[in-house]
Amino acid sequence: MKKEARYLVPGDYMADPAVHVFNGKLYIYPSHDRESGIPENDNGDHFDMCDYHVFSMEDIDGEVTDHGVALQVKDIPWAGRQLWDSDCAYKNGKYYLYFPLKDQTDIFRIGVAISDKPEGPFIPQPDPIRGSYSIDPAVFEDEDGQSYMYFGGLWGGQLQRYRNNKAQESAVLGEGDEPALPSRVVRLSDDMLGFAEEPQAITILDENGQPLTAGDNARRFFEASWMHKYNGKYYFSYSTGDTHRLCYAIGDNPYGPFIYQGVILTPVVGWTTHHGICEFKGKWYLFHHDTVPSGGRTWLRSLKVCELEYNADGTIKTIDGGGE
Repeated sequence: MKKEARYLVPGDYMADPAVHVFNGKLYIYPSHDRESGIPENDNGDHFDMCDYHVFSMEDIDGEVTDHGVALQVKDIPWAGRQLWDSDCAYKNGKYYLYFPLKDQTDIFRIGVAISDKPEGPFIPQPDPIRGSYSIDPAVFEDEDGQSYMYFGGLWGGQLQRYRNNKAQESAVLGEGDEPALPSRVVRLSDDMLGFAEEPQAITILDENGQPLTAGDNARRFFEASWMHKYNGKYYFSYSTGDTHRLCYAIGDNPYGPFIYQGVILTPVVGWTTHHGICEFKGKWYLFHHDTVPSGGRTWLRSLKVCELEYNADGTIKTIDGGGE
């Protein structure tokens, strides 16, 4: 289905949006692309983002307010480089910004910063979350008030370096009929500053009840985890990475297993695809990005939004991303 999408921040390059409604407004937490001069490579070194801005909207067709810099690499005590995709959660009067950042040994960890306001500025904790690794933290609050973090990304996201939450001497991606490397889910502690348990692997099953394989590039997980709930079901969505789709699977609880359903968004112009899904004023929306405004430069992405619609059976209508 071809749906018209709106560019939200035409004067700057923003990508990887996380979206939430706080205090009746919709808040967007994107990564902030910039021209770094670093050549493209599979480690993602050309995505050399150094700060975050937070945006808000009172209406989906209305003005987009830029609240300015919310957090910078230089303000984080354990920082090395590269602030990639972030997310924000609220609890007990505080807002918690979760961010992936390479430490001073060039290993991605996930940190947390705190603010009294959804737009920040956010004050980082002195150390990353104990036991954290890889990228793309997305936080989902269930109806019982419990919060869960979903995270992980291959290639530059370093997930292939880990097995059972332990770093390995050699990175292994898997291939063919080997199991696909999974996203992770972990329940957050009551104070929102740490993990309340060991992260668990997310299983995505095909139509025959079999786990997706590493060779199933059109459907298997690569990065960009997101969770939302619709009509009592849990929708786990993600990017397939090198096949450039946003896909989704449905389960009965936050941990899964999840049964693969289909494609939310076909490929956009630009290599990466990363998203957030949110209900706002009675309608559902998909926030994502492409590289049309930058002339296809994959490291200079632009933030977009379009309406997301469901079929009567709860499946999501596929949206045409306008790419290949």
